[in-house]
Amino acid sequence: MSKRLGKGLDALITSLAIKEDDKVVEIPLSQLRANPYQPRKTFDEEAIKELAESIREHGVIQPIVVRQAIKGYEIIAGERRFRASQLLNKPTIPAVVRSYNDQQVMEIALIENVQREDLNAIEVAIAYQAIMNQFSLTQEELSLKVGKSRSHIANFLRLLTLPDEIKEHVSRGTLSMGHARALAGIKDDEKRKELAKAALTNEWSVRDLEQAIQQIEVKGKNKPKSKPVKRDPYLEDAERSLREKFQTTVRIKMNKDKGKIELSYFNRGDLERLLEMLKALA
Repeated sequence: MSKRLGKGLDALITSLAIKEDDKVVEIPLSQLRANPYQPRKTFDEEAIKELAESIREHGVIQPIVVRQAIKGYEIIAGERRFRASQLLNKPTIPAVVRSYNDQQVMEIALIENVQREDLNAIEVAIAYQAIMNQFSLTQEELSLKVGKSRSHIANFLRLLTLPDEIKEHVSRGTLSMGHARALAGIKDDEKRKELAKAALTNEWSVRDLEQAIQQIEVKGKNKPKSKPVKRDPYLEDAERSLREKFQTTVRIKMNKDKGKIELSYFNRGDLERLLEMLKALA
């Protein structure tokens, strides 16, 4: 484990290991509840079923670790084993009882999962924010506790500023952490959504997305500043309809008796997609 972990945290994680002289007790599943600080919100159902089959054949080889609560026990480590045992309708599960305070429980849950890479990027970000809020920690203090750089913490926390639909894609894995970081650098939510849709539709790599963002930023810098002009609501509705159809930035410009429609593309693949759509309309 990293040397940058908070003082005593190495020992805290090590304390989860089951020792020969530990007293293992059978605890009714009905007396157990999930760790309230568990950052992982989704569990792989197939993996739980496979674990259940292993438990059916060999039993629970490694006892879970719990702490006593007001009513029954809270699971500190071993929620997958607990869920698998529930599938098998087992009455009890072997466990070792430990004494941890709330902060220790939260830190253990986060560090265990992050180090095993069981969490998706959004779950990690939510967990980091929860610990900071719960215990009034700065990013620097949290970085020392979890053995990560401050920039690593900051990058994950920035993901929480993304629109919910983008965070959902990151949680499902349809957009990667790299895509999310690139989108987090954009301030405009509508622009973020447009680029996210384009990335999904065209199966952009992170590099493709970064190039698209770069092109937009260059255009923005070169654009002369002018006073905002009140636009025709009809044109705005038409642009919105075309944006949804072509899944890209659309701009309608009109000067007296003539006008033009501009469709933005971000790379060659995107251009070819738009050309195919326009040919189909011809």
